[in-house]
Amino acid sequence: MESGNTYWHDRALLEWQVELGVTDAILDAPVDRYRLEQAKPAPTPGQAVRPIAPNSTTAKTEKTDPVAIARATAAGVTDLAELAAAMAAFEYCEIKRGARNFVFADGSPAARVMIVGEAPGREEDRAGKPFVGRAGQLLDRMLGAIGLDRAAADPAQAAYITNVLPWRPPSNRTPERDEIAMMLPFVERHIALADPDMIVLMGNTPCQALLGRAGITRMRGTWETVMGRPALPMFHPAYLLRNPAAKREAWADLLALRATLRKGE
Repeated sequence: MESGNTYWHDRALLEWQVELGVTDAILDAPVDRYRLEQAKPAPTPGQAVRPIAPNSTTAKTEKTDPVAIARATAAGVTDLAELAAAMAAFEYCEIKRGARNFVFADGSPAARVMIVGEAPGREEDRAGKPFVGRAGQLLDRMLGAIGLDRAAADPAQAAYITNVLPWRPPSNRTPERDEIAMMLPFVERHIALADPDMIVLMGNTPCQALLGRAGITRMRGTWETVMGRPALPMFHPAYLLRNPAAKREAWADLLALRATLRKGE
């Protein structure tokens, strides 16, 4: 096997070791942590000390502001196709390096309801589409219970689905604050271009991104405002799979969403 093709093998091996309980990486040779560093020789009297030139790569990195770059890039796009291309080309989010596919959105952009989730999981990373695993199948059943379908052509019955992050975080970990911050301008531009009547925030990450706070167990079921639109925080379907007792609250939120949709008809 070529060395360039071992990434997924190495990653699978690392995930297997983590599942077994490995917490620390050990080097091939022992490290003497008690060894003192050798003192640097002092300059002889009269000897000029040459200043160290700054590393141009480091200086360039220090001046880079991924959030500002994302904001400028997002402001320059005029439609969803351009937005998808701009996001896919964005090089400042490190999780992109380990993801298989860029995951943009699914459903009808003309839908009245836009659902914003957290990030792709394993199945979404493979398929290149959001919410296609077990959580996605549950989401489809939840939407179907109130007459919505991501595949529907009629905007009144359709749903448009995306995530805060378009790439899968390593081992499905929770997105970090800096990752959310640099992708937020794209999410906001996505909402502006799709122009939904209302937004559903699935879980803590979209609430943190678009409302500036988390705590989904306290926030769910209460309508908020995002970019001038009503937004409803709800439990993520993955949470409902782990905590079936919370489906009662999820059903109440779905009924609230259906009632609000009917008011606007």
